[in-house]
Amino acid sequence: MAKLLCIFTIFSLLISLSTAFDPVKPTDRKILVILEDASYKSSHSIYFNSLQSRGYNLDFKLSDDRKIALQRYGHYLYDGLILFSPSADSIGDGSLKLNDVLDFVDSGHDLIVAADANASDFIRNVASECGIDFEDDTAAVVVDHTSYSVSEIEGDHTLIASDDIIKSDVILWREKIEAPVLFRGIAHSVNAASSLALKVLSASPAAYSANPNNKLSKPPALTGTSISLVSVVQARNNARVLISGSLDMFSDRFLRSSVQKAGTSFKYEKSGNEQFLTELSKWIFHERGHLKAVNVKHHKLGETNEPSIYRIKDDLEYSVEIYEWSGTSWEPYVADDVQLQFYLMSPYVLKTLSKDKTGLYHTSFKVPDVYGVFQFKIEYQRLGYTSLSLAKQIPVRPYNHDEYERFLPVAFPYYGASFSTMAAFFIFSILYLYHK
Repeated sequence: MAKLLCIFTIFSLLISLSTAFDPVKPTDRKILVILEDASYKSSHSIYFNSLQSRGYNLDFKLSDDRKIALQRYGHYLYDGLILFSPSADSIGDGSLKLNDVLDFVDSGHDLIVAADANASDFIRNVASECGIDFEDDTAAVVVDHTSYSVSEIEGDHTLIASDDIIKSDVILWREKIEAPVLFRGIAHSVNAASSLALKVLSASPAAYSANPNNKLSKPPALTGTSISLVSVVQARNNARVLISGSLDMFSDRFLRSSVQKAGTSFKYEKSGNEQFLTELSKWIFHERGHLKAVNVKHHKLGETNEPSIYRIKDDLEYSVEIYEWSGTSWEPYVADDVQLQFYLMSPYVLKTLSKDKTGLYHTSFKVPDVYGVFQFKIEYQRLGYTSLSLAKQIPVRPYNHDEYERFLPVAFPYYGASFSTMAAFFIFSILYLYHK
């Protein structure tokens, strides 16, 4: 019986690993969804169904489930994590700790976190570690007296209708989101020390964070466009994180709701939430903006074989193919800002690579008149795309003793000075000896 149980465990593990993150097809496959309430599965069904319709395997668990685990036997069971448990002080009664979530991201996996006015310290700490700081006042929500959604509740200015959306074709695709995005929740700001975090949905200049039930006794800590409603982070290992201050914005009610922004007469039949969140999830789970570099080659001009060493002043060629994942296949990536460094302590050569429509980037240059151990380096970082870091060492030697020219052109002045000195000494000797 014990033997059968062991075989079954190994078989289950192999199945789970077969769905893990695949660099050949980088789109996340299996996602753990942790819900604070079982009703969220139906109240947020449109969002979950959009993920499942694109091939994702969602594993739903309640936040108090003690069997929650991200890894087993040192291998991660999931490619992504969605935390829809904003007020849970602990996940799985402590079985899933803050460090477990951070290690999950550090290992290259993706994360979506949704908070609300009851955000727990656990959720706040996860966001803080990602460079996102939530409002300290636990009773404060985002209030806006100019960019709110007109509703039946007079004076309710906490239902924000925001159209201040990041302009990025790779993060939110090329199709413009016409309708405002509905938001009700808490404010956060992007830590100034974080260069990896980015606001994708911002508040208007008139917005502020405060308790709407109390009169303001002092200026709000967060105001105007410094308030971020939804932010994303792309880590240096290309893991992606989404932080939202509103869980309601993912709900069916907000996705289906009509919206009319205050001060306008036009009423949209449907909010921009579904389009916004769907396109953003495609980026978070690597359906867009994921690059790979293959077939890195370098060789002497006119040759095809890659040498083990170069000589100073050799002419060489360098090429690399770069592709972008489209969600279903690898497509050629075409850009005009990919640069190559020929590096020894500092770049001796910096060249912008030429490209074609097949994704091939190439250039040629002359090896500098300096010998040492050089590197071919490409450090490519562009907004919304995974970073590329390519490095390959190659030694560069000086001329051998038998490779120098017999007479160096640069030495002609010295040759002339030597022969002219000898000629002058000969003439002086003749004159000195025979002149009377």
